[in-house]
Amino acid sequence: MTKSTKISYVLIALLLLIVCVMHLATPFITVLFSYFALRKLRFGRRGKTLAVVLFLILVAALGTGTFIFVKQAYVAIPKIVSTTVPTILEQARLYGIELPFSDYAGLKAFVGESLGEQLANIGKYATEAVITIASLIIGIVVAVSLFLDARFQLEPEKQAIDDNIYASVWKEVGARFKTFYHSFDTVMGAQIVISAINTTLTSAFLLWNGFPHIPVIIVMTFLCGLLPIIGNLISNTLIVGVAFTLSPNTALWSLVFLVVLHKLEYFLNSKVIGDRIKNPMWLTLLGLIIGETLMGIPGMILAPVVLHYIKVEASKSRFN
Repeated sequence: MTKSTKISYVLIALLLLIVCVMHLATPFITVLFSYFALRKLRFGRRGKTLAVVLFLILVAALGTGTFIFVKQAYVAIPKIVSTTVPTILEQARLYGIELPFSDYAGLKAFVGESLGEQLANIGKYATEAVITIASLIIGIVVAVSLFLDARFQLEPEKQAIDDNIYASVWKEVGARFKTFYHSFDTVMGAQIVISAINTTLTSAFLLWNGFPHIPVIIVMTFLCGLLPIIGNLISNTLIVGVAFTLSPNTALWSLVFLVVLHKLEYFLNSKVIGDRIKNPMWLTLLGLIIGETLMGIPGMILAPVVLHYIKVEASKSRFN
């Protein structure tokens, strides 16, 4: 391992540390996702301009869709809770399970006690929302810039010698970034495919059984599907909870369907990801816990990527 290679590993480690300490996970993930989308939208060697145009159209469509989804979710989620809670309470009474609330009003009081202080700081949340939007915009701009021209050194200095330290180090840093992006492409690309298949099958099940609030549930299922292991638990809880509003039998069949579906996901994981990712479940869960503790949900998204990147880089090196 050359000195330049060692320096490049240190710089990548410092970058990840800075992202963690300075809470830059959101723009960092935005750069990765945006660059991923731009690469997929590129057709041919000279299709960069068209890819950027299609990407900006996609961003505008996603922004509009997000606004519509939030607007619908703001109305639908309270309805889901208000209709689900009485059914869950009835089932809890039948099986002798004690809950920290006895009715919907009690649930609101229970939640209100936990979130009262946070709701009082509405100005703080508004500021954080503005910062998040700005981070997304910055991440998109950086991704487009990297996609159009990813060179670190545009023109060498006239007095620079061949194979100087700067050029050598940045060449190695570029190699590290390519490997990291390849890990992101491998993990998230497969996760998106699996989530899309999962969402499609779940949508058919919801439509067949006449579930209410289907658009909100479908979007939540897809977004949760991007989070390995934990995402499935969240979406499953939502679907089974809504199924209780229809009937206990529907809830039972929903649970059976979800169990069978996630067994299918194990098969899909082996086929879509193949032999490229073989992290044991305990290691993935540990990575998710550490990622969530350090960076929240963005950390959970990055954790499998970082684990895969470390494994790839470690596989290419040996102790001297």
